[in-house]
Amino acid sequence: MKLNEKQIDRLLQVVGVTNDQEIDCGQCHAVIAEFAEHQLTGQSIPQGLEVVKHHLSICTDCSEEYELLQKALQSLIDE
Repeated sequence: MKLNEKQIDRLLQVVGVTNDQEIDCGQCHAVIAEFAEHQLTGQSIPQGLEVVKHHLSICTDCSEEYELLQKALQSLIDE
């Protein structure tokens, strides 16, 4: 499979923002609700959840899912 120039640029961007401590999508899903709760209540993000923040910055699938979760939680708060 050949990559086009846009795909190569995106791959290089993702590689450029990697951390020593990375989580995969499954690990992100396991703690994303806790992360969302901290965000919605204005609490600081514990150091252990910083990897979630980083994962969301590089994973569009998890980022989209997180946005939906935030909207759902916010609607519960607004009721």
